[in-house]
Amino acid sequence: MTPDPRFYDALGPVSLAELARLTGAELSAPEAGERQVLGVAILSRAGPDAVTFLTNARLLPELAAARPGACFVSAGEAAGLPDGCVGLVTGQPQAAYAQAAERLHRPRRVGEGGTPAAVEEGAVLAPGVVLGAGARVGRGTLIGANAVIGPGVAIGRDCVIGANVTLGFALVGDRVRIHAGAAVGEPGFGAAAGAGGLVDMPQLGRVILQDGVTLGANSCVDRGAFEDTVIGENSKIDNLVHIAHNVRVGRNCAMAAFTGISGSVVIGDGVQFGGKAGVADHVVIGDGAIVAADAAVMRDIPAGEKWGGSPARPFRQWMRETAWLTREAGRRKGTQA
Repeated sequence: MTPDPRFYDALGPVSLAELARLTGAELSAPEAGERQVLGVAILSRAGPDAVTFLTNARLLPELAAARPGACFVSAGEAAGLPDGCVGLVTGQPQAAYAQAAERLHRPRRVGEGGTPAAVEEGAVLAPGVVLGAGARVGRGTLIGANAVIGPGVAIGRDCVIGANVTLGFALVGDRVRIHAGAAVGEPGFGAAAGAGGLVDMPQLGRVILQDGVTLGANSCVDRGAFEDTVIGENSKIDNLVHIAHNVRVGRNCAMAAFTGISGSVVIGDGVQFGGKAGVADHVVIGDGAIVAADAAVMRDIPAGEKWGGSPARPFRQWMRETAWLTREAGRRKGTQA
């Protein structure tokens, strides 16, 4: 899988020798310096034309299964590379991968040339709307004043896009409502330590908003780092919610204001979040679960369960513990008096 060409320009091919010079890496097989790669890819998606990175020896079996053309790797793990995979040996594999991504892929920006935008009959664009090259707007869609629709973005029919929305790197279904000031498709948060300090990790994925989604005012939905960020059909997101990169939200979910979902969380269908709930990265929340307001979810929640507290645990357990603490606090206060 390569980054979607509607949103990213491919700048390859690039030789491994050039990548080594760019990143300060050393080739494990110098004779392979003229071998070329077309792009970067995460480990699970890497193929013979891609360069990836490895920071944990436990992932060597996954690397062997993927068989990428090249891999940024530390000296201690270079010996474990599979046949046919050329090592780019460096002390900062992740940061080197980020540099390679900038050399091989470039996000398309508003104002650049390309295929003209296409607007179906019956769509309405308010004053100040900006459409990037190749953007598509469906019949009956209303786009509010000063909204910016990035290159390649596809918006379905009968949608409402509010004033001052920024919408990029995204595919939007029918009957979607995005309220004023929302930011969809901005880079997700990720950084790696490099020789000169922290460097931003590449964010080469997309955002997919399925039919009937509502996204509240001033909310943020980050595009994926390489996979997509997906919000499922008919899910309703309140104002001031943040959904990070690679998150997958199921159908008919509801999130109240100030909810924050960290990267790579998987949320089932029909899940509900109270206001100011927070979820740690890579957590899985099962179908029909309920997360109470102000909960801090640090581990997986089984389907159908209700959790609350910080850290979050099953709701009845949390209530019993809270009641016990209240009684104990009152008892101690009475003793001291």
